Amino acid sequence: MRPKVGHIQFLNCLPLYYSLVSNGSILDMDLVKGNPTELNRMLINSKLDIGPMSSIEYARNYKKFFLLPQITVSSEYDVKSILLISKVSPEKLKGKKVALTNTSATSQALVQIILKEVYGVNPIYFPCPSDLPTMLREADAALLIGDDALRALFNPQGLIIIDLGMEWRRLTGKKMVYAVWVVQREFAKERPHLVKEVYESLLKSKKHSMDNVDQIATKASRWEMFSAEFIRDYFLSLRFCFNQEYQDGLLCFFQKAKEHGFLDEVPCLDFFEV
Repeated sequence: MRPKVGHIQFLNCLPLYYSLVSNGSILDMDLVKGNPTELNRMLINSKLDIGPMSSIEYARNYKKFFLLPQITVSSEYDVKSILLISKVSPEKLKGKKVALTNTSATSQALVQIILKEVYGVNPIYFPCPSDLPTMLREADAALLIGDDALRALFNPQGLIIIDLGMEWRRLTGKKMVYAVWVVQREFAKERPHLVKEVYESLLKSKKHSMDNVDQIATKASRWEMFSAEFIRDYFLSLRFCFNQEYQDGLLCFFQKAKEHGFLDEVPCLDFFEV
């Protein structure tokens, strides 16, 4: 039985999955595509064996999963694809409506932490499908992630654009981890060899992609609205590692999420032994 492996359908995960096709690893797994919220739900409901999970959803369900080491979607400074787009300066959002994309749990918590701690405001939040014109008809600001956020960079229309990766860095001085890769504990105990195979394939794909980032950006630009140069710069602004500094940043985020009522406890980081 091939493991069911989740895949986020955003450009930010292309470096982790691009080479799975070329090296044949794709034949050893069932790849299931979806947005972060959909994949979170499938993992929590045991419909996937391995996959990316929003950081905050891992924290809420950590007893069910092991973390895979060395694989995340993170940023050191700006992230480019997690944005608050506002009609007014963020200091003026007190009591205003802010539409939150319904595709990312981590970003929903992050934007509320930043608006409260950095700008001292408590807007009225509501979830909404990721369509910027619709969101801004109903609200004074909108949270967008992924490719929707990248597209918004090219059509600002006088709007204020706030990069939440950079805001997190300014607030805490730490790196930010948006998504982690997890494996079901039971699956890991029953089939550790399959987990290792998937993990090693993802690592090889990541390395190959970052070693050939110019070529991959050029190919990706053929079916995207973005130039190869923009995609290359975007890939290079992202981080996919999970060393101690990123673990510290993640635990800092969990602590703040707990303080703001998004978590009941700060979980441990329990890794699969590879």
